[in-house]
Amino acid sequence: MERASPAAGKLNAGGRGAGDGHGPTGGAQPRAAAAGSAEPGELIGRALDFKSEGAQCYKDKKFREAIGKYHRALLELKALLLLLSQEPAGQRPPAAAAAAGLSEEQRQAVEAIEVDCYNSLAACLLQAELVNYERVKEYCLKVLQKEGENFKALYRSGVAFYHLGDFNKALYYLKEARSRQPTDTNVIRYIQLTEMKLSRCSQREKETL
Repeated sequence: MERASPAAGKLNAGGRGAGDGHGPTGGAQPRAAAAGSAEPGELIGRALDFKSEGAQCYKDKKFREAIGKYHRALLELKALLLLLSQEPAGQRPPAAAAAAGLSEEQRQAVEAIEVDCYNSLAACLLQAELVNYERVKEYCLKVLQKEGENFKALYRSGVAFYHLGDFNKALYYLKEARSRQPTDTNVIRYIQLTEMKLSRCSQREKETL
């Protein structure tokens, strides 16, 4: 469900502890206050921790809990953005500006966490008895904004558009997915289903003319 972050080893040092406000006895701090008192590496480390916990919940088929963990990871990244945007860069002393900025390694880690969390959220939603395909589509498109060739996001986007009744878009994303993994049986099956739907729609249009 998740991939190793390029900075995971170093950034985990900022992981959650007993007194960080996320444990059962710590009490939830206001997000803005937490962002103001945390360092970027600490927030990224907490996001990595939540993402890993979400992956374990998914493996244990605790999909509702997994969704909560992935959302918590994304909240940590939102807190990071809040921290970095609190003051215009030109008004900070040089040392403070450098401390508030992200290294290339941290930037890559943040992007990897975002992609993994949104991909995993889509996967969790698809396990539900009543699937929210609109939300699946939303999460997959967020992934594709950052990684346009992500196979899982392309395939799940196609599935979501299919069930939402937008068969042209479904076929587009499914064919894009097939171009990455031509032998994937799920992709092939959904392409066949989508083409059948489009054929029926075309036939109905001809009959009404």
